[in-house]
Amino acid sequence: MSVLKKTALTVAAASLLPLLVAAPASATAHDDKAAKERRSTAPKQPIPPATMSTVGGTLLGKPGTQVRLGASAPVLPGELSGRSWIVADAETGDVLAAHNSHWRLPPASTLKMLFADTLLPKLPKKAAHTVTDEDLAEVGSGSSLVGIKEDHAYTVHDLWLGVFLRSGNDAVHVLSAMNGGIPRTVEDMQAHAEELQALDTRVVSPDGYDAAGQVSSAYDLTLIARSGLQKKDFREYCSTVSAEFPGTMKNGVRDTFEIQNTNRLLTGDDGVPLYKGIAGVKNGSTTHAGATFTGVAERNGKVLLVTVMNPDSGEGQAVYREAARLLDWGFAASGKVTPVGELVAPRGAEPPVPAGAEPAKNGPQAQTVAAAGDGSSGGVGTALAISGGVLVALAGGVFLVNRRWPSGRG
Repeated sequence: MSVLKKTALTVAAASLLPLLVAAPASATAHDDKAAKERRSTAPKQPIPPATMSTVGGTLLGKPGTQVRLGASAPVLPGELSGRSWIVADAETGDVLAAHNSHWRLPPASTLKMLFADTLLPKLPKKAAHTVTDEDLAEVGSGSSLVGIKEDHAYTVHDLWLGVFLRSGNDAVHVLSAMNGGIPRTVEDMQAHAEELQALDTRVVSPDGYDAAGQVSSAYDLTLIARSGLQKKDFREYCSTVSAEFPGTMKNGVRDTFEIQNTNRLLTGDDGVPLYKGIAGVKNGSTTHAGATFTGVAERNGKVLLVTVMNPDSGEGQAVYREAARLLDWGFAASGKVTPVGELVAPRGAEPPVPAGAEPAKNGPQAQTVAAAGDGSSGGVGTALAISGGVLVALAGGVFLVNRRWPSGRG
């Protein structure tokens, strides 16, 4: 079994940016010269549908940017080119702002969040599987791979590291084989998406590889991430920076090699600054999807989710930079905007308990994000550390609360 070598880095919560005054219900912002030049040379984006799903609220079904700014709220960032994006409060489910959030688009490897949320509870971490040629036969050409070898045994734990860190389609296919095969896994994922009310999502390939008819939306991916982050193992894997992965046998001894997370906001690689407070979730990129990303971050006790799909500004690593700008805006705008919708509850979730009432002793409960820090000690937050499979705080305490789902409006 592989051993986790490193985990999410300790992060420091930053002070909120100075707030700019904006008129209510206006989403305009000033583009700088560089942004205008990039946009002038960028390919023209397709037009979003005139009507989209209204799950989560009627405003979310309208094309364009939806935001309700209060008198002291900062304006949205100017450099946003994603075809679709959303910023939401991970704890309450409030959608702070959105842009074409129900536009059905290819999701790339962000679909692996749904794969993990579906299969993690079904496969014991210590279970092992010896890989066959058939397990890897349908891995698409040009797929991202972790480096799984036929005739070698891997634990479920190993395979999840391959899925989350290296976005390994080979690991997805082996786990799918352990679940009864690709068709059954696709069916399970689709059923789970419908249970979550991620109704924009159509699953064709469990790894997010480009496939005809396979779509999701910024709204759905955020909904799926919120569900996944309530699972301890999901939080562990998506916040892991690097780990040791099993290699080949040499002289009777299995060697290992290091794998690193491809989420640049988590690792600070490729010229993308490490985002303060980041704690996951998943990135992706394919020919048809472009770059996609869903992230979760915490500052001063506030946990936000953001999804950006297919930015086309021409800016290097644009999906991460635009996600970071939206997170910065969300932390600064929290409490100063009127929500434009909400992340709805799963169909089978228990209704919320009225204020002051005792929660039911025998009912399903959901657990919100375990994110990086509570910002309680001089603004110093914490990251999630994994030691022997146990969540521990590197400093200051872990933000982890139990709550029921909010009621759905859509």
